[in-house]
Amino acid sequence: MFDADPKARADLRAGTLYAIAGESAWIYYGQVTLDKAIGFFRLREHNLAGPEGVLSSNLMTTVVVAYPSIGRALRSGRWKNLGCFPLHKELQKIRYSVQWPVGTLNVTVWAGGKPSHDTRVEDPAIQNMEIMAVWDAEHHIPPRLTADFGEEEADWHIGGPIWRERKVKEETARRFPDQPWHRLPQDWVPTGGEQG
Repeated sequence: MFDADPKARADLRAGTLYAIAGESAWIYYGQVTLDKAIGFFRLREHNLAGPEGVLSSNLMTTVVVAYPSIGRALRSGRWKNLGCFPLHKELQKIRYSVQWPVGTLNVTVWAGGKPSHDTRVEDPAIQNMEIMAVWDAEHHIPPRLTADFGEEEADWHIGGPIWRERKVKEETARRFPDQPWHRLPQDWVPTGGEQG
């Protein structure tokens, strides 16, 4: 954890860079995008890295984080503002996400905040796209980053990209076979060992 800052407020200007205290004492990094999502980098350290090293890393995932929770995370010392820097080139691209309504396998792909097209959840082209969700900076993001980084076993119920959301649904159905609302539909396409 970082030093708590009781007066800290979230800065959602594009390019603002944050350090995030993750699980197992790892420090992760995220940068605010043009549409106020947070792009997280495939970099983690046990000591705070410099902005140059962070911004030269590859992008791991981009998610929407609840704005008030960023302020709380800064005040509690779970997040640290590292300043504002030029936006990483991958974060300047249009962000795609998938809207997956309950009770159907039909989904809508959104591009840059607008509906683009409809498809089915097993469509190979969307498996790495993020499901529409809002994540809490303190309670959801640290375990989510562990799952995304993929070197330690993460909690089974952590979703995110479509391929992982599908696995969560399969595991939920397996764990709770007596619950009708967790049963998979007859036209469900199993994930097998696939990863997007």
